[in-house]
Amino acid sequence: MRSFQVFGLGQCCLDYIGKVDAYPPPDVKCEFSDMVMQGGGPVATALVALARWGVSCTFAGVVGDDLFGSSIKASLDVEGIDTGGILVRKGFASQFAFIVAEPGVGRRTIFWRRPTGPPPNSEEIDYSLIRKAKVLHTDGFFIEASLAACRAAKEAGVPVVVDAGSLREGMLDLARLSDYFLASETFAKALVGADKPLEACYRLAGLGPRVAGVTLGPKGYVALAEGAIIERPAYPVEAVDTTGCGDVFHAGFIYGLIQGWDVYKSLDLAAWAAAMVSLKPGGRAGIPSREQLREKGYT
Repeated sequence: MRSFQVFGLGQCCLDYIGKVDAYPPPDVKCEFSDMVMQGGGPVATALVALARWGVSCTFAGVVGDDLFGSSIKASLDVEGIDTGGILVRKGFASQFAFIVAEPGVGRRTIFWRRPTGPPPNSEEIDYSLIRKAKVLHTDGFFIEASLAACRAAKEAGVPVVVDAGSLREGMLDLARLSDYFLASETFAKALVGADKPLEACYRLAGLGPRVAGVTLGPKGYVALAEGAIIERPAYPVEAVDTTGCGDVFHAGFIYGLIQGWDVYKSLDLAAWAAAMVSLKPGGRAGIPSREQLREKGYT
């Protein structure tokens, strides 16, 4: 029977990233340069990082039967990730994004289309793989399937890590089923109605997760770990493109969990790996290698 250390459920897409000197005003022509094409998606990219660091992963998500879908699956296959859980929806389109990166200010704007096919339902998830995993990782995009997967993981004693990018319907229910709930700054602001990330951590921790955190881009992160407040600045870098930084932050944290590290070391790897990703265009080209992890003492 197959088994994997991490079961991932969530978004997978194809990203086109173009670089501009500055984001343009409306109704003008704007030339971009250095366009690259890479696979993307919060969970899918996190699994790519983990696979490169020697962690066995399986991914469940949705693509269409289009060229993008084939490319998305191939981008995971080549990394050694099991893609048996990818559902190909016939006659539908895959998730796609075009990303405008501004290297001088280290930010990006994402234009995206969600997959047009039906989301996974709870009967389409392989719970046997979840029960044998060391971690379940989800972004909650397919909320019905995500909630069902998290319930199965909790019943089996499998830790649940959630990448909360947006405050969508059902995400707080997901927090109640999670062990580690790491949210974006956007999520935190929507949750508490203000720029108060620590308040968001307290609100989330009250729902049940052992660790509730908020990533703050160039400002670093804040987390509440079983009552202890952890605040750290970001690793200083000259960011080229911040696409994928949050995804790889989660990968770093999960790697630490699997290694049995404490939350401080796991978060430190998460922050460092995220900073490294920003040095190259796209969410995957800058993922630090296993050798780089060893050189930094993350082994």
